[in-house]
Amino acid sequence: MGGIRVRVHPGRARTAGVMVAVAAALSMTVTGCSSDGSADTGGDGGARAKPQPPGAAPTPSPSRSYPLSTAPATIPSVRQHDAARGPGWKPGPAAGIVVAKGSEALADEARLLAGELKIAYRGAVAAGPADVELVLAPSQAGGAESYTVRTGGGKVRISGPDQSGVFYGTRTLKQAVRSGGVMPEGLVQDRPDRPQRGLMVDIARKSFSAGWIEDRLREMADLKLNQLGLHFSDDQGFRIESDTHPEIVSQEHLTKDQVRKILALASSLHIQVVPEIDSPGHLGAVLEAYPQLQLRDVGGRTVRGAIDIGNPESARIVDELLREYADLFGGRFWHLGGDEYQALVRENPEASFPQLAALARERYGPEGRVQDLATDWVNDRAAVVRPLGLQPKAWNDGFFRGGSVSVDKDVEVAYWTGKEIGARPPEEYLAEGRKLLNLNDEYMYYVLGEPNDFTYPTGRRIYEQWTPFVLRGTEPVPEKYSKQIVGGQFAIWCDLAQAQTQDQVASGIRMPLRATAQKLWVPGAPTASWADFQNLANRLG
Repeated sequence: MGGIRVRVHPGRARTAGVMVAVAAALSMTVTGCSSDGSADTGGDGGARAKPQPPGAAPTPSPSRSYPLSTAPATIPSVRQHDAARGPGWKPGPAAGIVVAKGSEALADEARLLAGELKIAYRGAVAAGPADVELVLAPSQAGGAESYTVRTGGGKVRISGPDQSGVFYGTRTLKQAVRSGGVMPEGLVQDRPDRPQRGLMVDIARKSFSAGWIEDRLREMADLKLNQLGLHFSDDQGFRIESDTHPEIVSQEHLTKDQVRKILALASSLHIQVVPEIDSPGHLGAVLEAYPQLQLRDVGGRTVRGAIDIGNPESARIVDELLREYADLFGGRFWHLGGDEYQALVRENPEASFPQLAALARERYGPEGRVQDLATDWVNDRAAVVRPLGLQPKAWNDGFFRGGSVSVDKDVEVAYWTGKEIGARPPEEYLAEGRKLLNLNDEYMYYVLGEPNDFTYPTGRRIYEQWTPFVLRGTEPVPEKYSKQIVGGQFAIWCDLAQAQTQDQVASGIRMPLRATAQKLWVPGAPTASWADFQNLANRLG
């Protein structure tokens, strides 16, 4: 790889002819290198020796010697890099991006990378001597999001079993060039530790522009994050245009065309958008248009945000919204909410809401409780989205201990808190065989205005202390549950919506989001210090 160095051994005769040959070889070594130190004749990084006549003394190789390469500097870091000797690869006038024959589906990924590196996109042609080749390799091991980057001979070959994996390989190349000017020689073999890695944004309490959301998608893609949660309905607002119920939509909202554009961008970046209409609580914006459906207690007082789950009309309206937006969003997941139903924070829900208590006993027998009605509400909503091809999720405080009814086993648990009334430790859900997504509010919550003892995270505690196993507080669950912990999300909640502008939010989440990406992609403690990680983030931009 690095060629053969010319040596002169002590004690040997130095004839004029030998000295001339050595001088000529040294001259070849110098003239065979380009001005940037890289060999200009490709192949193994240096000029090739010419054939010698029989009996002639061997001519030393003119190739220069390179130190062993180091892993590319990226966020998240790559999991495996096999070092090699060579100049690596950098974009230049002769470089281009090509897709291998049979890999034409990667054209969009290739065009994007070509634009980012400011080099040509050549299409589905054979790779030239300075090109980057993208290859779909369905039989390649490692899973859909895995990839390899092989750099040598002046070329780069990025391959993976699926488009998503090849895309992540292009992110590694892009970051390596940005952080160090070159993709290091050698072989990267990489894959994520967790399948769900994301950001959740509360666009209900605070209206974010479509452009801001699109910018976050681009930022997420470079960090190899693959889920964007959009919480678009709450007490303070309903933020997406509706055809079935236009009367509930807030003045500041996204049009459906804007959402379609967001979804198209997300798809091109291999990001799934996970919509959420939270119910049966957090429905204040809907209930402003339908006050007759608002839950009332025994004294006739309304309960903010809580819909009357005993009224069949409540289910009809929510289900119409679920079907409308499932059709808009498509995708793989739907978040049902299910948290903080205010009827269940009362000391005695059955006494506070006798009409619900009577209905529960009618449905479930003498032991029936209000929590059983709330559980059935979640199951009924899951039954609406499931036939539409959507995997349902719900917040952990919508899964109750005991009772006559339990939430369906296929509903994923979005675990955020152990502080709510009746909150259960994560081990209880895991012992039931449920899958959990980690949104531990101790680390992963960015709450505008910092109410209720929240502080804006810097990302350092995520980077140094948090792992996907730390679901509640600061203590991890046993590693035997690893396969059930599907990943994590960093969450922006806009409790005091005017506390920060959307630009301040973007700046504030910058390092926490990078720390989240690192810890969801690479298991174990990071090797770089927090200071070094920050410096790398600044180099990458």
